[in-house]
Amino acid sequence: MTRLKIRNEIRFILNGEDVALTRFAPDETLLDWLRLERSLRGTKEGCAEGDCGACTVLVGRLSGGRLVYESVNACIRFLGSLDRTHVVTVEHLRGDGEKLHPVQQAMVDFHGSQCGFCTPGFVMSLYALWMRSPEPSDAAIEKALQGNLCRCTGYEAIMRAARAISSYGKAAKDPLAAERKAITSKLEAMKDGSR
Repeated sequence: MTRLKIRNEIRFILNGEDVALTRFAPDETLLDWLRLERSLRGTKEGCAEGDCGACTVLVGRLSGGRLVYESVNACIRFLGSLDRTHVVTVEHLRGDGEKLHPVQQAMVDFHGSQCGFCTPGFVMSLYALWMRSPEPSDAAIEKALQGNLCRCTGYEAIMRAARAISSYGKAAKDPLAAERKAITSKLEAMKDGSR
């Protein structure tokens, strides 16, 4: 009979930092933890119900030996569900040198933001799409943005930005793509047989 090890912590990677948490409320959300405990305030609280997308972050998880990222609403994602994941916030996006990240630069150049409150969520949703599909169809862009609401800009400027991202840089050369192998190794190392 094989004995299971019981672990009293969750472990994940936040941007590039290893995190191990033993004390948190069972109903604590990723959004609250990011903003209150880590002072990562680029992830916004809008509706707090998973409807507006202002709190969008990426969560990467190993699936079939590959690291797969999805955009998630941090306001309804419980902290306890993040074991063995890579959480990526808008603060982790970085361009080349002093430049903005290609997704951010496209949003600026195509006037995809007015008040800016929803912009980090749009950027993260577009980032997830760009990493999966650097030349997405309009239908793919619309699907990727279904969970994001903008009351100021309107969606046409954001659609134009989404179509143009690859003209600013290549997804294969993005820092998240470059660190994928290292992140995969770290997540694999977290697989310790514990439950």
